[in-house]
Amino acid sequence: MTADTKILQIISNETKDSINQMNVVTPSVYASIFTNFSKEHDAEIEDDSDLANDILTQECSTLTQMQESTSQNVMHLSEHTEKAITAIQEKDETALSAVLEETQKLKAELEKLKEAVYLDELTHIHNRKWLNDQKLENGTTLFKEDGVLAMIDLNYFKLINDTHGHLIGDKILMFLSNELKKTGFDVIRFGGDEFIVLFPKNISAKHAFETLSKLRETILKKKFKSKTTLFKVSFSIGVSEYTTKDELASAIELADKHMYEDKLSIKKRVTGIDIE
Repeated sequence: MTADTKILQIISNETKDSINQMNVVTPSVYASIFTNFSKEHDAEIEDDSDLANDILTQECSTLTQMQESTSQNVMHLSEHTEKAITAIQEKDETALSAVLEETQKLKAELEKLKEAVYLDELTHIHNRKWLNDQKLENGTTLFKEDGVLAMIDLNYFKLINDTHGHLIGDKILMFLSNELKKTGFDVIRFGGDEFIVLFPKNISAKHAFETLSKLRETILKKKFKSKTTLFKVSFSIGVSEYTTKDELASAIELADKHMYEDKLSIKKRVTGIDIE
C-alpha cells in the first residue's frame, strides 16, 4: 500500500466514524467532513480514482477473507455440534473430549476475528464500532450499564504534525493509547486525536478525573524527540457520569463541555509544545 493510499484510508475511516451517529448524511456533508479530516492530515490527494481503486481492492480482499473465515467457522461449529450430540447420545467420552478441544480452537479463531473488527488500525485500541456494539443497547444509543465517560483530547496536536510531521504525530497517538490502557479501563479511539475512557459505576467522576490528571502530569514530565528537537505533550480531560437512561451523545456532549473548561485551564499552564 502506498503512503497516499494509507493516508486516504485513514481519512476515510475517520470520516465514517464521524458520521456514524448522524441520521442523515448527504454527499455534501460527507465531502465537507472528509475535507476537514484531509486538512488535519495535511493531505493533498492526487489521482484519487486510482487510490480509490487500490483501497476498494484491498477492502474487498479483506472482506472476502473475513467472509471465508466466518463461513468456515460456521461450518466447523455445525460439524462440532452434530459430533457433540452424537457423543452425548452414545455416551462416548473420548469423542466428546475431542469435540471440546476442537470447539476451544474454534472459539480462539472467532475471538481473533472479533478483535480485527473492533480494533483501531493505528493504535490497536477499541474503535467506535466496539463502543456501539459492546456498550450500547442493541438498536439504540442508550448505555447498557451505568458508568463514567472521560473524553481525552490532545493539545496542540496540529502543531505537532505541522512541526514534526505526521509520522511523529501517529507515534504520539500510539504512545498516548498505550498510556491510557495502563489505567486498566476501556479505551476507545473516538476519532483523530480524541479518545474515550470508560470507568465503571463504582468509580466516581472525581476519581476518574484525578486518575487521568495524574497520568497527564506524568506525561508532561516526559521529553519527546524528533530528530534533534525535543518537545512535550499534553491533553485535556472532560468527564461525565451516565446511566442506562442516558444516550451516548448526551454523555459525550457533557464531557466535551467539561473538557473545554479543562482545556482553557491547562493551556494557561502549558502554552505550547516547546521544552522550556
